[in-house]
Amino acid sequence: MSSSLPEKQSSRKAAKYRGVECLNCGHPLDLSDVYCSYCGQLNSKKKLSLIDFFNEFLSSLINYDSRLRYTLKDLLFKPGTITKNYALGQRLKYANPFRFFLSVSIAYFLIQGLIATVTGESTVVNFNESKSPITFQNDSIISLANKNIPKDQNITFGKDTLILGKDTIPMNVKENEDFRIIPEAELDTMPFPKRIAKRFSLYNDFYETSEIKDPVKALDSLGHENTAYNRWVYNKNEALERIEANPYGFANYLITKIPFFLFFFAPFFAFFFWLIYSKKKYTYMEHLVFIFHILGFVFLGLLLCLVPDLIFGNEILLPLFLIFIGPFYFYKALRNFYGQSRFVTILKFIFLNVVFTISAFVIAFLFFAVTAAAY
Repeated sequence: MSSSLPEKQSSRKAAKYRGVECLNCGHPLDLSDVYCSYCGQLNSKKKLSLIDFFNEFLSSLINYDSRLRYTLKDLLFKPGTITKNYALGQRLKYANPFRFFLSVSIAYFLIQGLIATVTGESTVVNFNESKSPITFQNDSIISLANKNIPKDQNITFGKDTLILGKDTIPMNVKENEDFRIIPEAELDTMPFPKRIAKRFSLYNDFYETSEIKDPVKALDSLGHENTAYNRWVYNKNEALERIEANPYGFANYLITKIPFFLFFFAPFFAFFFWLIYSKKKYTYMEHLVFIFHILGFVFLGLLLCLVPDLIFGNEILLPLFLIFIGPFYFYKALRNFYGQSRFVTILKFIFLNVVFTISAFVIAFLFFAVTAAAY
């Protein structure tokens, strides 16, 4: 007969501290129960001491580290196996796939931002901007914004001005354009999509022409109703102005939202997995878990490529990962998780990549529009 070592009398697990009811959920317990069979909490009535708190902290940390270790090992080196084990019920062994994906993707962008702060360069979006103004020699008479520029005159473009010799000429491309205010009643007669597009266009033209930033004053000048929607549309002109002034800042802002975009896009993509693997035993949610494991691997790979590429000063690992390792991993994960032949897996691999590319473009456009509207 096997026997276990007795617990220390000062330990919170000691028999003398046990009760007949869980203090967390109220589930009935026996004095032999060390943990609650319903919620898992330790069956102990002992007051929490500093040593007890420290021991429980270390215990929870070690348990989480164990889940993280198994998750990283199986996710990196056993494509599809982690999802198969998770679907078979091995849940406590691994980190939650949804939370793991969000954690590793957010960590990726946080480290990107840290590297950008240290190096002074953006590692998310890098644009090579020309530091010198554009200068050219014109061979004929040029007219720009109704300003005649003499032949053989050097001209230089600034952001909002035309520098001609020693003279600076304001550039206003809308200076002589026809601008017609469209009444609210006329907008209401248009089809819904055209009405929305026309309202945005009208407010943008009026904003740039009149330079009125206050939406209440602008709507009054246009003769339009002072509704929350009209004010919101007019205020988007200021957001567009900020984007035009700093497109790189907006691009970086947009890219940092990618984890949340993918998080909400994944359920849509899981539908196609459920469709082409409908004869398999897996549920829709298990297809979704598979997708989040794939996305978690992608961001984990990007994270692992950051430091070596930074140290060696050239991006070699990142292209290799995205072009070769990522697609091969996806194929192996499909084959290992769904267990179909190589030929069938390759066909479905191609189909899913085509679906992903097309749907990603459509949803990315919507995501860009929503992000720009909230910027």
